[in-house]
Amino acid sequence: MAEAASGGKDAPAITTEAQWAVKPDTCFNIAFTYDGLRAIGAPAASLASFPTEFVAGMTARAQKLGDFGASAPETWPAPFDAPARIHIIASIHADDAAHLDAVQQQVTSGPAFRLLGTRDGANFDGDYVHFGYRDNISQPRFAAVHDQAERWEPMAPLGTVLLGHPTSFEGLLWHVPQPDVLGQNGCFNAFRVLAQDVAAFETYLNTAAEELLTHRLGETLLPPGDETKFGLSRHGAFREIVAAQMCGRWRNGVPLALSPTTPNPAIPVSLTDFDYTKNSGCPVGAHTRRCNPRGAQIVQRVENHSRRLIRRGIPYGPKYDPAKPDGIERGLLGNFLGANLANQFEAISCDWLNLGLQDPEVTGSNDPLLGANAPETSWFDLLLPDGDKIRLRGFPRFVRTRGGAYTFLPSLPAIRYLAALT
Repeated sequence: MAEAASGGKDAPAITTEAQWAVKPDTCFNIAFTYDGLRAIGAPAASLASFPTEFVAGMTARAQKLGDFGASAPETWPAPFDAPARIHIIASIHADDAAHLDAVQQQVTSGPAFRLLGTRDGANFDGDYVHFGYRDNISQPRFAAVHDQAERWEPMAPLGTVLLGHPTSFEGLLWHVPQPDVLGQNGCFNAFRVLAQDVAAFETYLNTAAEELLTHRLGETLLPPGDETKFGLSRHGAFREIVAAQMCGRWRNGVPLALSPTTPNPAIPVSLTDFDYTKNSGCPVGAHTRRCNPRGAQIVQRVENHSRRLIRRGIPYGPKYDPAKPDGIERGLLGNFLGANLANQFEAISCDWLNLGLQDPEVTGSNDPLLGANAPETSWFDLLLPDGDKIRLRGFPRFVRTRGGAYTFLPSLPAIRYLAALT
């Protein structure tokens, strides 16, 4: 995170979408906050053409995002405690610390920027995150964008993520900030530092498993002997069932919609080619289904695929070892990219994650993993094979916000335009 100063200096090249034959040592990009655009000299008329939520900034939208209590902006550490000073968020990616440090030094050694803070993350093997789930599975595809990933997803209009292109709403284009050279092909990003309370999550899985061992419907949820499918004790199998149903996927990424009773189906299933049918094995309130209801029937029917986001996240902090509790903060550095913050990121955060407005069965409950839960009011319905449910209660908030900012990612022509401002 940087604050603009005066002067200028050679900086690392922005990484483009061009395909490479040899992987580069580093990838580098920059994004501006509203205050950053103003500091760099964007004209007043141009600044006035940006959407309200971007101008206001993430801290001003805290209630809508569920950032209250332990997640309130007042609790965020520096530099997020002074959001007006954050002008640019630069992202540097590399396979080793030496290359990261070299680019950071190149950016901050001159007089143009003052470094306000850094957040370092590192991928775990297999794209797993601190809660033990495999992540980075489901992403929208775009016809105009090269993508070598072997996965199936519905094709999304390019206007889902880039300004000035058709959207999923017929005849509707999101407003492009002016001048066109600045706004065209730009993108908004909700950057979030999300602390994950792994100890609380694992403790709750134990609590829920103990409850299910004696629950009258426990044998319906897990018929006696079926724990052998998991290679675990009955208690351990219940833990994994609760973890899977809260997420919508088993921890290895296998979707409940295709394999509701085991994380290891005899015939391998696709991790992305599925939908939520009327008799889907995935609970309506599960995290993945709340964030992306796919083709399922929801109250806001026209919204099914209109709120898709590109998600890019990386864990921070050491892996959790239950045998050695350490009190160290760990979590996820998340980027949630789209063409319209209010219609995409904020709508998902408010309407779907924290109000459950997509289906009457979950209205009034919060997302069990990311939601603003409290033990006094939290609830989640486990789905049984016969369609019956077991309601779990009393779990705390597992994820709290520790910082963030709304930023605008400009195109290469826009960066040249901004660089020429005085």
